[in-house]
Amino acid sequence: MAFHSFNGRFIAGLALTGFMLTAAGCQSGGSSILGFGKKDTTPPPPPDPKVLSSQLLAYCPKVTLRDGTAFFNTYAKGNQKPKKKAAAQDAEAAALDASSDQQDDSAKVIYQASITDVTRDCNRANGSLTMKIAVAGKVVPGPMFSPGTITMPIRIAVMHGTEVLYSQLHQHQVQVTNPSSATQFVFTDSNVVVPEPTAQDYQAFAGYDEGPAKKTDKKIAAAE
Repeated sequence: MAFHSFNGRFIAGLALTGFMLTAAGCQSGGSSILGFGKKDTTPPPPPDPKVLSSQLLAYCPKVTLRDGTAFFNTYAKGNQKPKKKAAAQDAEAAALDASSDQQDDSAKVIYQASITDVTRDCNRANGSLTMKIAVAGKVVPGPMFSPGTITMPIRIAVMHGTEVLYSQLHQHQVQVTNPSSATQFVFTDSNVVVPEPTAQDYQAFAGYDEGPAKKTDKKIAAAE
């Protein structure tokens, strides 16, 4: 009789223990289903690609030479570009054709100037960015060389998208006396002042520009 009583209590205890384990397992499984206690495996969002203030303070727009602006030729007087005649209907087209013929006539070249390097330096003050842009190059005597002074039209410009922030055409003169070697030159525009940038999106340009000073700004903006 005692054996049967002990056996009944033992079986009842096992049943109760099994129920408690089952209940605990259900609760544990339920918490997993609901998302509690699980580790978040979702990767963190990428950092915002904003320019740091330290990077912006160190930013100095790079100077670029536009295609076709690195060379400047001067020709003998008989091969200078003809002026347009108001009475001629095709005067503009004729002038462009004459310019093309002139540039191909290398035997009439007095000097050929070229820009070989550009550099810049930047300073900030009172909400403005002041750039010093330097252009280095050389003047090579041509077949029609004669000692004298060559005047080179060098344009310096800074743009923000299609907006022209600064544009200045300089007439830089170089004395050429040696017919057998190139004459080196350096031109510097130290007063390029533009609004201080809020992003790294300014473009600076340097190069020869034979066009009218007032119309070139529009040409630069249209080319962007």
